[in-house]
Amino acid sequence: MTKHLSSAGHAATRVSGSEFRAFITRLHFYVGLFVGPFILVAALTGTLFVLTPQIETLIYADQLRAQTQGEPRSLADQAQAARSYIGQGPRLFAMRPAPKAGATTRVMFSQPGLGDSESRAIFVDPVSLRIQGDLIVYGTSGNLPLRTTIDYLHRHLLLGEIGRVYSELAASWLWIAALGGVLLWSWQSNQAARTGVGRLRRLHSTTGIWLAVGLVFLSITGLTWSKWAGDHIDQARGYLGWTTPSVTTKLTGVSSGTGSSEHASHGTHDPGVSPIAGDPSILLDDIQFVARQGGIDSPFIEIRPAKAADQAWLVREYDRSWPTQVDTIAIDPSTLSVVSRADFETFPLIAKLIRWGIDAHMGVLFGLPNQLLLAATGFVLTTMIALGYAMWWKRRPSAGVMPKTLIAAWVRLSPAIKVATVAVAIGLGWALPLMGVSTLAFIVVDALRWKIALSMWDAQQSLI
Repeated sequence: MTKHLSSAGHAATRVSGSEFRAFITRLHFYVGLFVGPFILVAALTGTLFVLTPQIETLIYADQLRAQTQGEPRSLADQAQAARSYIGQGPRLFAMRPAPKAGATTRVMFSQPGLGDSESRAIFVDPVSLRIQGDLIVYGTSGNLPLRTTIDYLHRHLLLGEIGRVYSELAASWLWIAALGGVLLWSWQSNQAARTGVGRLRRLHSTTGIWLAVGLVFLSITGLTWSKWAGDHIDQARGYLGWTTPSVTTKLTGVSSGTGSSEHASHGTHDPGVSPIAGDPSILLDDIQFVARQGGIDSPFIEIRPAKAADQAWLVREYDRSWPTQVDTIAIDPSTLSVVSRADFETFPLIAKLIRWGIDAHMGVLFGLPNQLLLAATGFVLTTMIALGYAMWWKRRPSAGVMPKTLIAAWVRLSPAIKVATVAVAIGLGWALPLMGVSTLAFIVVDALRWKIALSMWDAQQSLI
């Protein structure tokens, strides 16, 4: 009696397992068929993006390389040269001093008509003060026009906010596709000796296994930039205390901080004169001096003037390679003292991991090796998607054959697994809104597909 019950239990487990495999198979198929094109475009544009730094160095060599050797002029003089070129209208937004000999200084201005995070950069030879370029740059990375265009292409297909649906949809499903593929590989590999596995399937599954960890990483880090899921991620980070430390620029009620007013005599600035009342560029050299004394030691720094009389200037490092240098300090322009700071070495571990993850996603953390790894991942992912479509085309159902559907596979699941899949779907649908909406679309398409096929089947049977 016990032996029969044990056999029955094993049989039920096998049936339940086969039904769950069928459900995962159909889900993986739907993700590949319907979301695959979005993932393909994201892979291609992302690969282009990580390969552009060297290309930009060549294309924009005239703007990036100074033509004169010698002692650099003051930052104030460089800013004045840029101001003479651009006119009095645009507001001085930031300056990035030449990080090394032979490089130009970027003097960035904000003006109407520019997009979010965009500024107009005037490239100045720091020695001769010759203007060598006038370009629109973007973001913390200071992307030049080529890379900005590819970035926009990767992010929203040059369609603006509505285009972000594509990239978020791809990022939302990529990790599901990767993990689902790992499950299918683990099940199918045990059957290969008995049933045989086609060449396309072997190539598709093998490349998927090699890429799985990287794809999950790209999916998660990509979601941090997304519109709807990104908002939920930010909320979760705030709730868990995983926010990145930042400086405060509000001077009202702020103490003189860790800086010392002994630096106030450096340069030509009179500490008693508000920089907002006149030309803020006269403070650039003083601010840089205080920042260097305050521990900002990276050659890659950006100086941002205060936007109002009750705000501090910002000096931040923007070298996101390894080792990461992204310290930021706020300086009171009236006393030339550091009033707030955020040093990367004091960041919580989670904040550091998030910073490193984003930088690795962009291909800047480890320089060229990081770029090549991401480019190889994008190329192999593109190949894997093409193999998946080739598999579908070769195995597409013949006319008159009842198709396998996601709903039919779900109906055959055990009650416990049904409840679990619904709960997981609801949770993920809330956290990743586009996954939730697309899941409903899958169900609608699946139901219509089943209904049409059933009608055709009934019509064929009536003719027999």
